[in-house]
Amino acid sequence: MYTKIIMIAAIVLIYCGAQSQSAVLAYGNNSKVGKYLDIRGLRMYYETYGSGEPLLIIHGNGGSIKDFNFQIPFFDDNYKVILADSRAQGKSIDPGDSLTYEMMADDLAALLDALHLDSCYVIGWSDGGINGLLLAMRHPEKVKKLAITGANLWPDSTAIDGYYVRNAINDYNAAAKLAKTPQNIRNLKLLDLLVHQPHITAAQLGNIKCPTLVIGGDHEIILPEHTMLIAQSIPKSYLWILPYSGHATVIYRSDIFNRTVQDFFENPYRKIEGADRGQ
Repeated sequence: MYTKIIMIAAIVLIYCGAQSQSAVLAYGNNSKVGKYLDIRGLRMYYETYGSGEPLLIIHGNGGSIKDFNFQIPFFDDNYKVILADSRAQGKSIDPGDSLTYEMMADDLAALLDALHLDSCYVIGWSDGGINGLLLAMRHPEKVKKLAITGANLWPDSTAIDGYYVRNAINDYNAAAKLAKTPQNIRNLKLLDLLVHQPHITAAQLGNIKCPTLVIGGDHEIILPEHTMLIAQSIPKSYLWILPYSGHATVIYRSDIFNRTVQDFFENPYRKIEGADRGQ
């Protein structure tokens, strides 16, 4: 398969091979901090690191907590970093036969409620960026500031590179013909997200009240003009397109990604207009 599911998994495995085996295995499989929470009909696995202001980090399609080996040790110096395996992914058990981004956003809001957190900073990568947008739309009180990278509003070739659209459709059609084993049902649910979801309009983004940093690579799976549309549609937004970068900004551009997102979190949002545009 050449969908985002397989691509993200391959990127994480290959790139993290440069780290020590123990370091890679700890995040997402840490018995000292890992916990399960029974919420909304699923058994959600989550981990927390560090202390300070709460920061929720959300992984992409078919990913897990392990995807953020480069973010956790950077941000846990100043933040309480909260990560969860999303519904039907990683170690989170979901017996249902359907899956939507809205369900996952509501799951994250329930997790924050269970942790007695009124609000937090949020980072979302890929489908995690979609979940971040929906969390800010559906539970605006939960999000102080939002940084998303590689997110899309709808699933067709006006938003996503045609190569990935075609392969996702082919993979979905092939998966739909397989025996309905638990693993195949899980994979089909994840592919359904890629092929048929999300359904967010640019107008709906106008309801996001928190400052938002919209990020994408200049050679993204998500078309740069679509990333620009997202930024233009959110009232308090910044746009950052990374040069010579693809979809995995959190991995291959992790140093500059982490520093820039931290700077965004630490400084108040500033509307730049009029004469200030000349600065």
